[in-house]
Amino acid sequence: MTSTESVSTASTAASLAQLEAAARFGRPTGAWRLRAYTIIFEADTRAGRLFDLALILAILASVLVVILDSVQSIAGRHGTLFDVLEWGFTLLFTAEYLLRLWCVRHPWRYATSFFGIVDLLSVLPTYLAFFVPEVHALIDVRMLRLLRIFRILKLSAYVSEFGFLGEALKASRRKIIVFIGFVLITVTILGTLMYVVEGPEHGFTSIPVAIYWGITTMTTVGFGDITPKTDLGRFIASIMMLMGWGILAVPTGIVTAEMTARRAGRQVTTRTCHECLTEGHDPDARFCKHCGKPLPAYHRD
Repeated sequence: MTSTESVSTASTAASLAQLEAAARFGRPTGAWRLRAYTIIFEADTRAGRLFDLALILAILASVLVVILDSVQSIAGRHGTLFDVLEWGFTLLFTAEYLLRLWCVRHPWRYATSFFGIVDLLSVLPTYLAFFVPEVHALIDVRMLRLLRIFRILKLSAYVSEFGFLGEALKASRRKIIVFIGFVLITVTILGTLMYVVEGPEHGFTSIPVAIYWGITTMTTVGFGDITPKTDLGRFIASIMMLMGWGILAVPTGIVTAEMTARRAGRQVTTRTCHECLTEGHDPDARFCKHCGKPLPAYHRD
């Protein structure tokens, strides 16, 4: 598959995802609701891009306020300002959430979708803080809303690749489960062996602790809180470290092979239907798969 076809596949998947979202939430028919829907939900218009950029800046600013408010020295000097800003952001996000519910024909579907739940969680903590002040820190959940940045920066290709990666992981799940099972067996055996060799006097106070050491050693992120002291223990640790290099490469190879095999079967073109303006048709397609109108001839590069 060429790079042009790969980009076409990604952009087509993003366009189809946008169409599926419109069908799921219900694209409104009224003039005002349709205008609001276009600005809020569609990032391929100038107004939509400006709205999303402003929203991203507001989210970043609101999270920054919460982070700074957690620093005692700063909060002591600007606590009142932070409270005012937080309430301003909360009212802004509340209005945005209500607008999203208002401009779709199926508000309950949006409210129960992933982004709908995240939107709700982004405003609830401030209101709940009236009753449980400790909940205020949960406002940082707004960071999840930054996932929309993929729409703003025209990185929809990466969003579609997430789905593609998910498909590859799902297809490889049996191999990955077997591999993880092998790793667990290995660290259990070697961890138990280290418990016998090193013993509690060297920090290996139990088999679970020794298994924990085995996992951190094999994944090459050893924290140094438990280290072998005997020559035999260091020899076993060296073997586990070397095994870690190969073990980390195995799941990557499994998923990469699956992605390569799947990508080979996902060839699409950039041909656009002159009637409904949709892309992503197969090279041998003669009619649009959406509206049935004849397609322009396909010429290979």
